[in-house]
Amino acid sequence: MTEDSVPSAAAPQEMTAAAAQEMTAAMPQEIAAAQETTAAAVPQWFANLFAHRRWVRRSKPFPHVYARDVFVPEFYARMAEEFARLRRERADAFVPVSANYSAEGFSLAGLRDGPLALFTSREWHDLIARVARVRATGDMDGSLHHHPPGSPYGWPHNDLNPAWFPGEAPGPAEVRLSDATVGIKNGARADGVPARETMRAVAVLFYLANPGWQQGDGGETALYEYIGDGTQQPLLVPPLDNSLIMFECTPRTWHTFAGGNTRPRNSAVMWLHRPKSEVVQRWGDDRIEYW
Repeated sequence: MTEDSVPSAAAPQEMTAAAAQEMTAAMPQEIAAAQETTAAAVPQWFANLFAHRRWVRRSKPFPHVYARDVFVPEFYARMAEEFARLRRERADAFVPVSANYSAEGFSLAGLRDGPLALFTSREWHDLIARVARVRATGDMDGSLHHHPPGSPYGWPHNDLNPAWFPGEAPGPAEVRLSDATVGIKNGARADGVPARETMRAVAVLFYLANPGWQQGDGGETALYEYIGDGTQQPLLVPPLDNSLIMFECTPRTWHTFAGGNTRPRNSAVMWLHRPKSEVVQRWGDDRIEYW
């Protein structure tokens, strides 16, 4: 691994241990250039939020992008403060994400303003789609996640799941969020309510409100090259503040929450989506992980 291939901020031990990985710079020039998905340039207000550090493409254990110091310190501080405020004042809105999973989630659909609403903006959607090299639909889903101390290890999954959204497809400047009128996992809805079935296309985990995290504190995200015999040692991505990991959802993007956290572990988790027909054509309907 050469000096040119690592982020400008030193990578943690869990990341540097896999020195044989192919790595290439992926710092998104999209922040400063015109987006392919729209005719307009990225707004200056959006560009000013980023620290413009190098984003890194990694090929093992499966292709993904890792970034440290994503946002400028002032904006990141506002994001962390907003997360803390929501935990303090809206604790009842953090509900179990799913059965047998330790995280509580606050839906991104509830973030219509404030710094965390950036994650539901079309500018953010298009940046992530461009870096991931995916043609996304403009549909988004996700939530703020909170794992209390002592949370158990999760189970490996690949996120190649269907997702249903209400209404017509969003326009090129819009974002469509999931809501209670349509069941996101199965499309359940009242008669006459229009809905569309899509597939998760890109997964993003942004880590925040984990101050002072050190190796041994647990709560990493485990990435697997394969699953089955239980012998593989995963690559562990630490939940360092103002860092992210993102990847295209495919049949082999196996990952999970590594558990064993000695302190709360917080993040924002979100997905972009693509037409189901693209997934069926590329991998086959039998590779879809239906709920």
